[in-house]
Amino acid sequence: MAGSTYGTLFKITTWGESHGAAVGVVIDGCPAGLPLSEEDIQLFLDRRKPGQSRFTTARQEADRAEILSGVFEGKTTGTPISIIVRNQDQHSKDYGKIKDCYRPGHADYTFDAKYGFRDYRGGGRSSGRETIGRVAAGAAAAKLLKQLGITFTTYTRSIGAITVPEDQLDFSCITENKLYMPNNSYADKASLYLEECMKKKDSSGGIVECRITGVPSGIGEPVFDKLDAALAKGMMSIGAVKGVEIGDGFLAAAALGSSNNDAFCCEDGRIRKKTNHSGGTLGGISDGSPLLIRAAIKPTPSISRKQETVTTDGKNTSISITGRHDPVIVPRAVVVVEAMAALTLADLLMQNMSSKLDSLTQFYL
Repeated sequence: MAGSTYGTLFKITTWGESHGAAVGVVIDGCPAGLPLSEEDIQLFLDRRKPGQSRFTTARQEADRAEILSGVFEGKTTGTPISIIVRNQDQHSKDYGKIKDCYRPGHADYTFDAKYGFRDYRGGGRSSGRETIGRVAAGAAAAKLLKQLGITFTTYTRSIGAITVPEDQLDFSCITENKLYMPNNSYADKASLYLEECMKKKDSSGGIVECRITGVPSGIGEPVFDKLDAALAKGMMSIGAVKGVEIGDGFLAAAALGSSNNDAFCCEDGRIRKKTNHSGGTLGGISDGSPLLIRAAIKPTPSISRKQETVTTDGKNTSISITGRHDPVIVPRAVVVVEAMAALTLADLLMQNMSSKLDSLTQFYL
C-alpha cells in the first residue's frame, strides 16, 4: 500500500491495523541530540486514547508507547526511531455480523473498489486507530519545535452547533473538561447535546482549532509547497477531516479587501501585523504571526441507528452497527490535529535551512 509515508526531511511512516497485533510509526530524519523518552510520547498518546469519558469508545487500550530504536541514553541518535503500541483489547467478533456489508460513511466500499480485499475488523488501515502512529511521531516533532520556541494550543472549538465565541475563549479550561473545550460552560452545553445524540442513536461532528506561536517568518514555499497548503494536506490526511480553514478561512470570501488585509506596523524595531486575518501566512510563507488552523471533523459514521446499505454481492439491506464506538471523535482528534501540524512544521523548518546561502555558510564555514 502506497501513501503511508509523510514528510520530506522529517519523514514518518505509520503501520499496523486496528485489530492487528500492534500499530506504530518509524520516524526518519529526526536530528540527533533531541531529548526524547517514552514518557514524552505517552503524554500525547494519553490525549487520544479511548475510555476518557462516556463520549468515547469503551475499548480498553493502555496505548503504551515502546521506543524500539533511535534513542540512546535519553537522546535521539539521528537514526530511524521506531515506536510500537500493542493492541490489547480487540473485539473482532463484533464485526462478524457486518463483514459482508458496506458500512455507510466508512471506507469499506472504496477499499474493496481499490484493492478487491479489505480488513472488515474495525476498518483496518482506515480505522482511527491508525492515528496512534501520527500522534507518537507528532510528540517528537512538537518537542523538537519547543526547542525552537514554537508552542501549540489546540482545542475543541465546537461540537455540533455549540461553538465557543472568540471573546469567551479561556485556554486555561482546555484540560478541565473531557471535551477539551476552552470554556467549561460551553463544554457542559456540548455534553448535554451529546447525551441527546446518544439517546437518538446518533453522533456528532465538530471543529478543532490549533494556534501555533513562535513560528519565525519565512517558512514555507511560494508555489506548490505553500505553508498553508502543506498544513491543509496534513489535516485532510486525517480520516475524519472534511474541511480546513487558515485564519479567517471561508469568512474571507464575504469580506472586503479593506477589512481583510492585515496592516503592517513596526514595534520595537520588528515588523508586525496589527491583525491576523491571514492566519499567519502570506503567499504561502509564514509572516511571524500566530498560525491559526481549523479542521472540520465529520460525525462518527458508526451509529446504532438503522441505516440502508448493500451487501458485497450487491443486495439491498439495512444494518445497525453495534460494538464500542465514539458518539463524537472531536475531543480525541484534538491531539491528532496538533500532531499533524507539528510534523508539517518540523519538516518545513528543516527544508528551509537551504533557502539562503547565508544559512549554509553560517553552518559550514
